[in-house]
Amino acid sequence: VPAHVDLPTYAFQRRHYWPEALAAPAAGTVDPVDAQFWEAVEGENLDALMRTLGGTQSESALQTVLPALASWRRERRNGSVIDGWRYRIDWTPLARAKSSSLSGQWIVLIPEALRDDATVLACDAALAEHGARVTTLVVSAGESDRDTLAGSIRRLLDASGGEVAGVLSFLGADETPDPVHAAVPAAVTSTLALVQALDAVELQAPLWCVTRGAVQVSETTDRTVSVAQAQVWGMGRVVGLERPGNWGGLIDLPAEGVDARITDSLCGILSDAAGEDQVAVRTAGVFGRRLARAPLNGADPTAPWNAEGTVLITGGTGALGGHVARWLAGRGAERLVLTSRRGTAAPGAAELEAELTALGTKVSVVACDVSDRAQVAELVGRLSQEGSPVRSVIHTAGISDSVALADTEPAAFADVLSGKTAGAAHLDELLGGTLDAFVMFSSIAGVWGSARQAAYATANAALDALAIRRRAQGWAATSVAWGQWADSGMAAGETGEQLTRLGLAPMDPGLAVAALQQAIEHDEAPIVTVDVDWSRFATAFTTLRRSPLIAGLPEVRAALTSTEESAETEGAGTADALTRRMLDLSGPERDHLLLELVQERAATVLRLDTPNAVRPNRAFRNLGFDSLTAVELRNQLAEATGLRLPAALVFDHPTPTALITYLRGKLLPEAGRAGGEDSVAYGDVDEAVVRSALASVPLDRLRAAGLLDTLMTLADEHGGALAPSPAGDDNDSIDEMDAESLIQMALGNGDS
Repeated sequence: VPAHVDLPTYAFQRRHYWPEALAAPAAGTVDPVDAQFWEAVEGENLDALMRTLGGTQSESALQTVLPALASWRRERRNGSVIDGWRYRIDWTPLARAKSSSLSGQWIVLIPEALRDDATVLACDAALAEHGARVTTLVVSAGESDRDTLAGSIRRLLDASGGEVAGVLSFLGADETPDPVHAAVPAAVTSTLALVQALDAVELQAPLWCVTRGAVQVSETTDRTVSVAQAQVWGMGRVVGLERPGNWGGLIDLPAEGVDARITDSLCGILSDAAGEDQVAVRTAGVFGRRLARAPLNGADPTAPWNAEGTVLITGGTGALGGHVARWLAGRGAERLVLTSRRGTAAPGAAELEAELTALGTKVSVVACDVSDRAQVAELVGRLSQEGSPVRSVIHTAGISDSVALADTEPAAFADVLSGKTAGAAHLDELLGGTLDAFVMFSSIAGVWGSARQAAYATANAALDALAIRRRAQGWAATSVAWGQWADSGMAAGETGEQLTRLGLAPMDPGLAVAALQQAIEHDEAPIVTVDVDWSRFATAFTTLRRSPLIAGLPEVRAALTSTEESAETEGAGTADALTRRMLDLSGPERDHLLLELVQERAATVLRLDTPNAVRPNRAFRNLGFDSLTAVELRNQLAEATGLRLPAALVFDHPTPTALITYLRGKLLPEAGRAGGEDSVAYGDVDEAVVRSALASVPLDRLRAAGLLDTLMTLADEHGGALAPSPAGDDNDSIDEMDAESLIQMALGNGDS
């Protein structure tokens, strides 16, 4: 008798090698006869259907109706799956703060462009009126880089003394372009520099970023939004993930100005935010940003779209653009113009053109850099002169850049925003309201943030805001913030595997384009389309900081209130095996083994080129770890060691050196820090302590003490001749030495 058999899973995981079948939504007990009937229908199995019906129906009649019935059933099933992917952003009214009283020192940063702005001045004064000791720093365009800002803040702290209760920044309300990178608003570059500067001076205080008209609470209260300031919200969500301990949040004020009620509400948020970190203050009250489900439940389209005339697809030769082009050609599109920077020289472009042409569609593959306004204008003008004006745009072009906030440069923002945001802006400006459809491919990175993707999140938040602005003008606009498409786009390969592990499953491209059609034909405001396993994603996402954004979803509430699973038996076996292996090693060898393990797993999680990029004394946060990737590293280390480890592992033990000390203590609790025969020969001196101490000593101090030559000699003996180190890597040779050599160097016993 045929039976289903569970095939193997990945080692130490319960994830299968193949995609699991989509389950139908549970709606109570399923009648077995009904199940057989629909199974026969979906498989278009006429014989099975006749048997299920007991042979009482006309075979010819069933044969005629079966294809249509099967198609209807598939559409219903697919519609149910897509409904499970659909979300929207809502704004929920929040209770008034219990108190608006402030205390302590607050630093308020104001851009030079808004020095005399009434809203900014009113808010600055309100903080003092509510009890804060306000120190105001006006930042000019020439002083908004990270080093200059860090110097200004450090001097301010030295002059004022005492602890800082909070930082309130209006830099995100500056809509002027960056003086060096015109594609990036100064609001973004100066806020980025501020985040980095606060880290540089090691200021432990919450940062609140204020914007004006960056979000739309409702179409009645906020007719339009600022695309420039909306980008600060996209970046801010990444800041909250990468530096959760020093992040206050985002506050949006009305674009038209403030009154006493609004400034009082602002101070109430600063004094008692109650965990809310994405807030809009309006005359009607205070609102918190929320993710909500948005199923269509079979509703009929309100604005059917037939892709008439010429459809311009940016990024048209890429994976996502190719899926869209095939879908449109299959629906009978008259002409498709596929743009990319390389045009016909792009990989697979010729094959795609031939495939689409075979479907009866006129196709043009064009080399056009959409970040260059002149190139876009030339293409749009040429198509009009040919009698084929652009009727619809689908903007899929874009690039990503994976780098931690601490290492992000304004140039990186310029590169990412040039194709994604500038390209959309050029098309919007040149084509205006003449289009039947203006569709932008956004990303969930812009909805809830993504570690090491600040520029990408910023760019995608801009697309959602542009859609709102176009709709306010009465122009066609659709923005879909996508999760990952299966084997497509920037989520393919290792990135896709990482997203899947976090609970963001790949979506079938066929169903994704069906979801795209729904979004267009229901004329929707920005929509989120993502397949999320909330039981996995929510746990990781809220490890270090609660998230009101997703807290209202029933699946999230269930995931966060469920008890932690007990440790697996196989985990205990793994721990025993690793412990036995460590008992055969000396103290330094144990630490080297654990360091290699931590470096390898951390590099895998962050997709770094080499484990050596994870330096022993560099903070995990500065490497780009956020709450999501921290949990993934915890999971990998738990699997490798067999230990039950806390979700906040890498933040409780913030460097690889500190982490291996913790792991060693968990695996060998009886060994202690010293004293055993395997311990370092210098009593109770811990190797991690020695390394940390040496790493903190400047080279000129080592040279003055006569220790530098001894250090270099020991390093040569330990690992061979040393090549010249790049700037900033002076501690690498120290990191490679074992504890005994380090102590000998410190004691001046290099010859013993």
